[in-house]
Amino acid sequence: MLTLGGEQVEEAVAGAVALLRTATDRDWTAVRAGRLDWDCRRTAEHIASDLIAYAGQLAGRATRAYVPFEITLDDGTDNEGCLHVIETTGALLAAAVRTTPREVRAFHPYPFRSADREGFAAMGITEVLVHTHDIAEGLGLAHEPPAGLCADVLARLFPHVRPGPDPWRTLLWATGRDDLPGRPAVTEWRWRNNLVIDAERLTLQGVTPASAADLAAGGDGGFAWVDSGPYQGTRDAAGMLLKAYEAGTHRPEWGVFVLVRSEDGRAVGAMGFHGPPDEEGRAEIGYDLAEDARGMGYATEALRALSAWSPARRDGTVLRAKIDRANLRSQAVVTRAGYRLVAEDEDLLTYELRD
Repeated sequence: MLTLGGEQVEEAVAGAVALLRTATDRDWTAVRAGRLDWDCRRTAEHIASDLIAYAGQLAGRATRAYVPFEITLDDGTDNEGCLHVIETTGALLAAAVRTTPREVRAFHPYPFRSADREGFAAMGITEVLVHTHDIAEGLGLAHEPPAGLCADVLARLFPHVRPGPDPWRTLLWATGRDDLPGRPAVTEWRWRNNLVIDAERLTLQGVTPASAADLAAGGDGGFAWVDSGPYQGTRDAAGMLLKAYEAGTHRPEWGVFVLVRSEDGRAVGAMGFHGPPDEEGRAEIGYDLAEDARGMGYATEALRALSAWSPARRDGTVLRAKIDRANLRSQAVVTRAGYRLVAEDEDLLTYELRD
């Protein structure tokens, strides 16, 4: 699925509540939730707490920290009442996701300090899925959420995780809840919302594997493009990202970014890395612009922002761009961004940026 939204949040919540409602006559405080230190009741309350917190971040447009509030259940609330709270907070998150503009980002600490509406939807869905698993494991219930929903959150929040034939088991492994044959046990984990880098007139928005799959197949990747975009080079780069994801070698911070114009939210091109730095500490950059966005300085602006981004300059990493000898416009872009010619042959000129 290309986008995750309110409908998918509601689907996850409805499935969880339907399952847990079959065991409301049990004492949830007397049973440990799976591998957690919490009991099942505490874990159910945590689901509601996460859902309302994510809704609050989007609705409050929080940019520096979590909105300073928390949810508590009234004394005497029974298990059925707890499920009603989960349904209610799930509906609030779904509504916040539906009414938040695409370009809005709110604070979330991991790993890049922000997430958009789709990121908060995906995080809410994941919290519901995995913590329902914890409760179900404690209560002895069988829990098998839709495979497509699991694959969707993996492709958005776990782009560094190689997908497997069973998305649910892969998600449980990625969150330290199950073993997966041929893969080491996970003892610590973090999800990864897409990275966004600010430039003067643009934002460089990290492409998720889900968006990459759509772009490679001829779609828009979930972006609103100018009339002549996306350019074929963007689709080719998306295909490379998708192959890296399927091989388990994709690293989002060394991925592909769509260049989005701040004034109107229109995508004008793409820029990114061919992969993480090689053994010699070199990372190659590529980019293109839609035809009707050229000649406006967007490529130079984006290249300066991406080149200055701290991980790209860490540990003496050398950034490299290889450009066709006949492409004078692109040569001017890298030169203006501080790159210097270091090698050439009959077809290509190689530019590098060093500390």
